Amino acid sequence: MSDTLGTDAATDRQSQGTPRVGGAAESASSTSPRAAGRRRGRAKMRLEIAVLSGPAIIMFFAFVIFPVALAAYYGFYRWHGYGAATDWVGLNNYKLILTDSAFQQVLWHNSLIMVLSLVFQGPLAIILALLLNQKIRGRSIIRVLIFVPYIISEVIVGTGWSLMLQSNGAVNDLLQHIGLGFLQADWLSDPELAIWTLMGIISWKYIGFAVILMLAGLQSIPEELFEAAQIDGASYWQIQRRITLPLLGPTIRIWAFLSIIGSLQLFDLVYIIWGQYVSGTAGTSTMAIYMLAQGRNAGNYGYGSAVAVVMFLISLIVALIYQRFVLRRDLQGAVTEGAA
Repeated sequence: MSDTLGTDAATDRQSQGTPRVGGAAESASSTSPRAAGRRRGRAKMRLEIAVLSGPAIIMFFAFVIFPVALAAYYGFYRWHGYGAATDWVGLNNYKLILTDSAFQQVLWHNSLIMVLSLVFQGPLAIILALLLNQKIRGRSIIRVLIFVPYIISEVIVGTGWSLMLQSNGAVNDLLQHIGLGFLQADWLSDPELAIWTLMGIISWKYIGFAVILMLAGLQSIPEELFEAAQIDGASYWQIQRRITLPLLGPTIRIWAFLSIIGSLQLFDLVYIIWGQYVSGTAGTSTMAIYMLAQGRNAGNYGYGSAVAVVMFLISLIVALIYQRFVLRRDLQGAVTEGAA
């Protein structure tokens, strides 16, 4: 009797264990295709990323990283632009750059242009954006007229303004005809006026870009916030100070970053209007103009390459500092939203 009970118990255990083994096998068989599908999906995503970003990465390395590395290499030589670079000078080019009073002067000009661009263009762009964000007659035409100078070629802008601002140009002639002849001046050659003339041209040229950015930022602010503030009795300027400007902060910071980098690399307008020689005496020369004059035109491409590397490093350091202390919270918000 005991043997029969033992046999039955063993049979029951075997029968109970058999489904468990089958269930594990079925689970494994169902999980394996799912895991394979996920792997195929990840591989497909990596392939798409490589195909879409590959050309941009190749272009970036070919036209940014490689030229910078090549300029850094030639910066250690006294090289005249042809043949192999054999006259090794080490860090002498860089020492000369940092101790040259002319380079310090052009660095000051770039810094001044950078600060004045932020001070002049920023508030003016915000004011114009607030006005053009209202429902006024002819708003679309005014927006187009403000943005048109930005899309005009720098060559056309520089040539036109250089002709109008000459001593016998249209600006002085207009001042004479309207009875303001006492305001006539040598707008391009006077060192006390030339930098302000340059700032006026830069502001006229690029204010449209800043206004368009500010308008885009204003469009992203929900109307419900303004309506709630009006219901609570807030005035127009209180709404702008407490709601509009804080929410417009990311757009302002992005525009300021673009303006800073553009000011450090300014070349075309100065070269077209003043040229490489007049710009030095007029007080409008920039680091890019200095690089051209002391590098290619002087036949010392090694020194010019070193200047290019210094310009790149200055721009990189400024960009990293700005990103670290100004754009950090905007980037953190973007990363948090992307992770969510």
